[in-house]
Amino acid sequence: MGALATAVRVLGPPRRVPGEPPRLNRELPLVGHMAEFVKNPFALLQRAQREGGELVALRLLHQDVVLATGPEANEAFFRAPDDQLCRREAYKLMTPIFGEGVVFDAPGPRLEEQMRMVMRMLRDQRMRGYPPIICDETRKQVSSWGERGEVDLLELMKDVTMYASSRCLIGDEFRDGMSHAFHEAYDHLEKAIHPVAYIYPHAPLPAFKRRDAARRRLVERVEAIIARRKRTGDRPDDGLQALLDAEYKDGEGLSPHEITGILIAIMMAGHHTSAGTATWTILELIRRPECLAKVRAEVDAAFAAEGELTYQALRQMRYLHDVIKEVLRLPPPLIFLFRKVLKPWTHNGYTVPAGSFLCASPGVSHRIASVFPNPERFDPDRYARGEDADPFAWIAFGGGKHKCTGNAFGLLQLKAVAATLLHEWDFELAQPDDSYRDDYDNATVLPKLPCKVRFRRRATETIEVDAGALDHGRERLLDPKKPVRVTIDPQLCQGHSVCVSEAPKVFRVGERGEAELLPSASFQATYEDSALYERIERAYEHCPNRAISLDQESAAADA
Repeated sequence: MGALATAVRVLGPPRRVPGEPPRLNRELPLVGHMAEFVKNPFALLQRAQREGGELVALRLLHQDVVLATGPEANEAFFRAPDDQLCRREAYKLMTPIFGEGVVFDAPGPRLEEQMRMVMRMLRDQRMRGYPPIICDETRKQVSSWGERGEVDLLELMKDVTMYASSRCLIGDEFRDGMSHAFHEAYDHLEKAIHPVAYIYPHAPLPAFKRRDAARRRLVERVEAIIARRKRTGDRPDDGLQALLDAEYKDGEGLSPHEITGILIAIMMAGHHTSAGTATWTILELIRRPECLAKVRAEVDAAFAAEGELTYQALRQMRYLHDVIKEVLRLPPPLIFLFRKVLKPWTHNGYTVPAGSFLCASPGVSHRIASVFPNPERFDPDRYARGEDADPFAWIAFGGGKHKCTGNAFGLLQLKAVAATLLHEWDFELAQPDDSYRDDYDNATVLPKLPCKVRFRRRATETIEVDAGALDHGRERLLDPKKPVRVTIDPQLCQGHSVCVSEAPKVFRVGERGEAELLPSASFQATYEDSALYERIERAYEHCPNRAISLDQESAAADA
């Protein structure tokens, strides 16, 4: 009977403990679900949601993990305070990479200060100057191409996104110094982000030893740049200098150890995740000529109007934007986001005890049919239909206060890279269609290598341009004859300040770096100002974190 009971426990349906989420079946002695997790973490999480529902518990070696999926659970996950659901404890695998006391290893208030330092490179006014840089870096990486040939698309995108993001966010000096030794060191850091590191980040593995040596070399490199700038008095207007000049509230500056960790975090946030998404964007468009034609119409119209890509032109490419969102919905580069439960977390009648890990999964949440109908179908038009209306339905960049700080830059970079390549080159698959698939061997999911495509230079001088391709005929969001109430959700705003750029009569940057309404804003009393309403609409539409709400019904009732 004991063996039979064990078999039922291991192989039977999810077990239910009163008050706690159901437990996933096939839980093996000692290892739990770890073997499944290492083999294909996404398949395990999909099975957990399919068999257990919104909340389901599984075990990875000695650790209990509860998977939360769907908009309601996602919102509860992302809105929970840091002293209840803690990122710092969940991402100890990154501490050897970023460094002790840096980013996820920093206490909450210290981390907030570090993120505000980084946000200076990601604010709207600075972002407006990035498109020409990204286009230039993209062209540099293909400058050796002839009229036609073959290339590994993923390897190309790794180079493009590495150089573009480092040049935009850190500076020319850092980008120009990216030697073979730098790439080798960075590669050792990335390869140490392995599922085993979530449980044992300091295990005596060769990959972890190479990781630690690589970080020491990068600190030495940053120290050399700092020493040169101090010696010469050179102070370029770049992200690295912004970090050198930054101070905590107590007046203390950043150490080379901290600067290195922040720079590594910046590069990792905008490198492999963006490279994989950029690759899938081109692949999906090759597979779908009708989608490619719509994207090309936008791209060609932008180049015809401006001669180059501008910030405003990229924002007008709504269909390309939706294509990228759909790429991020189906094979998101990050399939799980962890938190350590410090205080019991309750949702829909279930309680997750302290000591457990809680996990949100973009890839699994994005495939829930009740949220995204026909979830396996690639359909960029679903966003025009409003299937992502709930801000916690589409969570490719996370959500809430801790949404990826670089999400606006990431989308801008992806659009600029795709637009530059598609305007100047034609592509076709060079391998069997089914050979292009996700690789789950690493924590960041990328297309499996090789990932080759054929390219051919496009005859841009013969392109017929649809002058109206960028005019999507968007309906007005607001009735200019009625007052409007504008609110900002402080738990969603990260301080990108797009709203401040668009409507400075309504918004300003507060003392903590987040947007706030001007006390003197007269948008309710002077609603006859149609131009001001258009600015408010743009602030709402382009807010990276969807932190702004517009309400005309209650404003009219109170008027």
